[in-house]
Amino acid sequence: MSTQITPAAQLSTVGVEEVAGRVGDARTVLPDSLAARRRRRSPVGRLLLNLAALVVFVCSVFPVYWMLNMSFTRGESIISRSPSFLPLDFTLRNYETAWNREAAPGQTDFVHGLISSGLVTVGVLVITLLVAFLASIAVARIRFRGRRTFIVSVLIVQMIPGEAMMFTIYGMIDDWRLMNTLVGLGIVYVAAVVPFTIWTLRGFVAGVPVDLEEAAMIDGCTRSQAFWKVTFPLLAPGLVATGVFAFIQSWNEFTMALLLLRGQNLTLPPWLLSFQSATEATNWGAVMAASTLISIPVVVFFLIVQGRMSGGLVSGAVKG
Repeated sequence: MSTQITPAAQLSTVGVEEVAGRVGDARTVLPDSLAARRRRRSPVGRLLLNLAALVVFVCSVFPVYWMLNMSFTRGESIISRSPSFLPLDFTLRNYETAWNREAAPGQTDFVHGLISSGLVTVGVLVITLLVAFLASIAVARIRFRGRRTFIVSVLIVQMIPGEAMMFTIYGMIDDWRLMNTLVGLGIVYVAAVVPFTIWTLRGFVAGVPVDLEEAAMIDGCTRSQAFWKVTFPLLAPGLVATGVFAFIQSWNEFTMALLLLRGQNLTLPPWLLSFQSATEATNWGAVMAASTLISIPVVVFFLIVQGRMSGGLVSGAVKG
């Protein structure tokens, strides 16, 4: 009985030798793989990368820590020539001062500013995501005349700084009789955030293959069912990412809010100006406490949506 090696067996043997290498060969199995590159990296290189990451982390976190430290420190200790890195002279008076501080007699305090900022931010977030979501689908999936011009126009509008249009915006809002109203400020915020949101969501929509919807339609779904059950879950990370951007932009915006709002309608960023006075020294402890209170809603919002941002990356990709 003779044994013959078929071409398939020879090819299989060659493939195994190429992947596994000869016995006793000290060369790396997969020299171009990520694991091989990590093994080739010297301990000194890994140490330097870890140190660089640590430096970046400390530089990013230290300002936030210093804000928290100063918010619990008494005023006389803050202006001391030997600052303390720990709030040894602990106090909550700064937070009490910040909570009850009015921008001016009869004007907004922290609670009213929080309500105003919340109403504007939530309204801008909902309207921006709705408009940008529909526009991004139209731009990414529908081939219409003027599509390229529209995309270029979105980029051009995004590049124009808002401060360059302050007088025009002020005149328009005044003509519409929306001065000192949250509606007028919300319109300005939506107009500023929508172009970037459309451009970002367009990339997410274009990255989802149309074949997924067609496969779902073959399985019996209608076009709308295929979109909402298959495509929409895959777009969740883009919606969350752009939603975070819209939230932060609306929550932290200062210039337009100071220009268009007065009295009890002030949002939180212009309210911070109440801690500066031409006749009194700045209460830096209260400023740091107020800044901490302003940043808490942003942190809470991100903690709520960050799980959805990572979980939505794979949801809907596998049919169950």
